[in-house]
Amino acid sequence: AVDCAFQKKPDRIIAGAVIWDVKAQEVIYRSVVNESLSVPYVPGFLSFRETPAILKALASVEHRADLMIVDGQGTAHPRRFGLACHLGVLLDMPVVGVGKSKLYGIHRPLPAMRGAWVPLWDPKTGAILGTVVRTRTGVRPVFASPGHRIDFMSATRIVLKLATRYRLPEPQRWADHLVRSVRSGGRVSG
Repeated sequence: AVDCAFQKKPDRIIAGAVIWDVKAQEVIYRSVVNESLSVPYVPGFLSFRETPAILKALASVEHRADLMIVDGQGTAHPRRFGLACHLGVLLDMPVVGVGKSKLYGIHRPLPAMRGAWVPLWDPKTGAILGTVVRTRTGVRPVFASPGHRIDFMSATRIVLKLATRYRLPEPQRWADHLVRSVRSGGRVSG
């Protein structure tokens, strides 16, 4: 899983990657990059700002991953090509985008119990963009969408399988923790 965090003063990006062992249920590798931002913020084009740092964080990873989870959108994007798509195409690997909030789309009400999901549609075309997934009963949902080489249902199943105790899938939760820790001045051991 990969995630990013930003520091405003000075303008920096922290990109983190974790390798999660599904069988052992643990992080087996961490990588983090902390560097100056080279691309300004432009709404809808966040992938161009985050991708260079994420690729640097991934460059030091010595393990081969079967799948990547990205903290961001895949096809659930106004242009149907978010960060998860961008990274998936560049790396030619299966990628699932998992957004903590909805960037774009409409959906029906979502039942409150864990495992519930509903399609997320494009309000203009009616095309399915992804799914709204309840990973914990009574907790805000996440927004899952394909990034590359994966379909909607597989992305939904993976999110539910990996979100075992918390709202976010475990690999994504650990990547989020990694970049937040570095942003607040913490150290990371590999």
